Amino acid sequence: MTKGTKSMALMLYTVLMVLLLQAGCTTFQYGGSSAVEPGDSALPPVSGFADDISDIILPTEMEWDRKKSITIKTESFRGGIWHYVGKVEVLSLKDFMIKAMQDNKWKLVGEATSENILLAFIKPNKTCMMVIEDGTMGKTHLTLYVTIDKTAAVGPSPFAEVLQN
Repeated sequence: MTKGTKSMALMLYTVLMVLLLQAGCTTFQYGGSSAVEPGDSALPPVSGFADDISDIILPTEMEWDRKKSITIKTESFRGGIWHYVGKVEVLSLKDFMIKAMQDNKWKLVGEATSENILLAFIKPNKTCMMVIEDGTMGKTHLTLYVTIDKTAAVGPSPFAEVLQN
């Protein structure tokens, strides 16, 4: 692993841990709706969606890599790391993911490009960071870091004020 890759991995790990801790500690209250969004139930994965999260759509060329993925589900939090591999162009995948996320009302709040591409999206009770990497033998890797704060129905997400600005 190169120094830059180690730094990127450490940064992603740190951000994911902070998001997990913040999601579990949110106790604010407001008069928001208690409606559950589609895809928030524990349904089996649907082809073309990331896990059972129906508002993250993937190209059909991307195949899920179970060994490099993990899911966390608690009473107040849901999320995980999902890894996909497919034969797609890196920039084409980036463009597809930005458009698909924006079509599903995700807000692009950050982008970083080095050897890999990092995209960060938010919704009132959700965050999604994705890393797009050029792999070997013409394959591209897509890793999704997703957090869903299920308590957002009774309190705002730590990122809710970003959406309001």
